[in-house]
Amino acid sequence: MENLEEMLAFCTARHAHLCPRQVLGVRIGVAGAARLGLETHRRDKRLLVIAETDGCFVDGLEAATGAACGHRTLRVEDYGKIAATFVDVLTGKAMRVAPRLDVRTRASDYAPDEKRHYFAQLRGYQLMPEEELLDVQEVRLSTPVEQIVGRPGVRTICSVCGEEIINGREVGVNGRVLCRACLGGAYYQAAGVPVGASGIVSLPAN
Repeated sequence: MENLEEMLAFCTARHAHLCPRQVLGVRIGVAGAARLGLETHRRDKRLLVIAETDGCFVDGLEAATGAACGHRTLRVEDYGKIAATFVDVLTGKAMRVAPRLDVRTRASDYAPDEKRHYFAQLRGYQLMPEEELLDVQEVRLSTPVEQIVGRPGVRTICSVCGEEIINGREVGVNGRVLCRACLGGAYYQAAGVPVGASGIVSLPAN
């Protein structure tokens, strides 16, 4: 897909409709990769995209960049923000791209005949120049990119629950290997465990 129309058509076919957040995802995806000087829809995994929300915005990012969770080139850190960071895995350079705060209002300037805000945004986001639509800033990752990407092919077993851990996501505590759920802070609890009960595992020191 080489132009905006093709990317939006891909989104529409996949999502059954086109919405303003998909357009933002496409525009942000194109801008982020360009600022890194990287081609999109690449066969390698040099471009890593970290989205700050899920949903239709991510459809736009995928259409623009070719990044995907299945390829381990797209991650979601759900901050509830329409924004994404683009990382050159080879160099570690990272660029964060987000809409300017006034884009909802400014979009109407590019669709003056459209009185419905939703459709004004849908059209305006396609037409607005990048410098009016987006804020782009170079950022530093809090976690090294090598750690974010992980180590494909690495497998180990959690010493508490006995489940397999892949991609180097295990945590070492007192000489033992734990998954992050057993370490504490899991997003789930076994049925029957009182709500609010600590999931943190106490390990004796060696």
